[in-house]
Amino acid sequence: MDEYSCFVDWDKMDVSAQSQDTKELTCTDFHELKQLARQGYWAKNHSLRAKVYHKLISNIPCRTVTPDANVYRDIVVKIIGKRNSSSLPLPEFVDNSLIPTYCLNAEGVGAVRKIILCIANQFPDISFCPALPSVIALLLHYSKDEAECFEQVCRILACNDPSKRLIDQTFLAFESSCMTFGDLVNKYCQAAHKLMVAVSEDVLEVYSDWQRWLFGELPMAYIARVFDVFLVEGYKVLYRVALALLKFFHKVRAGQPMESDSIQQDIRAFVRDIAKSVSPERLLEKAFAIRLFSRKEIQLLQMANEKALQQKGITVKQKSCLLMFQQNVHLAVHAENFKSEIVSVKEMRDIWSWIPERFALCQPLLLFTTLEHGCSLSRFYSHSEGHEPTLLLIKTTAKEVCGAYLSTDWSERRRGGNKLSFFGTGECFVFRLQPEVERYEWVIIKHPELASTGSETENRAQPASSTLSSSSMPSDRLSPFLAARHFNLPSKTASMFMAGSSECIIVGGGDGQALYLDADLNHGRTGHCNTFNNQPLCSESFQISILEVWGFRD
Repeated sequence: MDEYSCFVDWDKMDVSAQSQDTKELTCTDFHELKQLARQGYWAKNHSLRAKVYHKLISNIPCRTVTPDANVYRDIVVKIIGKRNSSSLPLPEFVDNSLIPTYCLNAEGVGAVRKIILCIANQFPDISFCPALPSVIALLLHYSKDEAECFEQVCRILACNDPSKRLIDQTFLAFESSCMTFGDLVNKYCQAAHKLMVAVSEDVLEVYSDWQRWLFGELPMAYIARVFDVFLVEGYKVLYRVALALLKFFHKVRAGQPMESDSIQQDIRAFVRDIAKSVSPERLLEKAFAIRLFSRKEIQLLQMANEKALQQKGITVKQKSCLLMFQQNVHLAVHAENFKSEIVSVKEMRDIWSWIPERFALCQPLLLFTTLEHGCSLSRFYSHSEGHEPTLLLIKTTAKEVCGAYLSTDWSERRRGGNKLSFFGTGECFVFRLQPEVERYEWVIIKHPELASTGSETENRAQPASSTLSSSSMPSDRLSPFLAARHFNLPSKTASMFMAGSSECIIVGGGDGQALYLDADLNHGRTGHCNTFNNQPLCSESFQISILEVWGFRD
């Protein structure tokens, strides 16, 4: 075929869509390149895709000393020798049971293992990198020899651009990406998330498979199209595609019985056989139709999740740590220790499935209840301050149940002096449980076109020290993810999350309040509100039967 086909089994490769047109790629403008990648400009010509991969990877900024093809030629004989690579154990940082072969011939399959072993020799700091075998196998289809493939993978691993994330290389980075993916599913795939909660005992375990869907289960024609765009746009593309896969899974399988005893196995099988229901073009179209927030916002959320894991002591893949981690996530609401006069254990677990993943690691802690502390707003504040975030639960005399997840410490209300001022972030949301379950999030989540977070180019151009430093975090517990200051909002009402004074508490603002509670905590009202764009949570004017405030205990 061409000089880049020595590792390809053309009987497995779909050549029907291949074009023999020897067109070249000359553009260097990022936005034009992004459009060409999304359109599959180089997807139909094997040689062109190989040349484009080489060009894009060569432009990745790397550490000064990055292993190249010559290093591979020097070390491969010492490491492999005359032994069969299939007999050599792979490093612990890859999953030995999941080495994709795609459309590689026998020589290519052996080359994957050889390159992994040589990378392990040159990158001793890698402790967990399950995506590596897939990336190597994919790039071998478009490499002249093993050494060239080794050099390209090394450049991806050695990228030193602090604003450009490519492949996770530690368990901490990987696990925090799984939590971040869970947060994104919670916001952008709520129907699928509801299904996961209903059929899985450990939702985060399901979401921990998200990279496997891409770098393990997706067929060659699909992962190659994803990789085309990934090399241009970066890590955010992976989140987009994984979200699209979950949306399609829910659409295709909704209402059908599970095919196995495990939702994980069902999703894996769906992704493996995705060609039966979705084309590569349709998958990417769906992925880019999802209106995600900026790369900067997602990186800030990832940082917050990493910090939560570090505080739990979960930084390496150890069975004891993983067991503790999974138990914390799954059993955060312990039936034997949990007692609320407003919600059941099941209802609290449902609420827990809505909150950001980093706080789902914690257990609920009752801070205030009108049954014990009385109907005093000052006591409400004294018991709630110093806790971030908090959960507000209300039961009315009409047996309606509603509430709010409030992202920020109530002590922030003092910043406005005697003036009632709003604070909080877009992670706040309001909900009702009775008479029916409904959650209402920040209006910007559902309609991101109402706000602008700045161009992707600006986000990339800013150094990490200015965009991602931990000093920009408002507290040890809160991520600036969805903070209003990151958005150009059309009106102040779009960021009215929470406010409090000696006279009242307000959650959500604008033309009306999502929740308004008076000073004696006996009466309240609810209505349409610009911040959360919701219907009234309960009767527009109501009497409070019980009010509880819950915190999050490590």
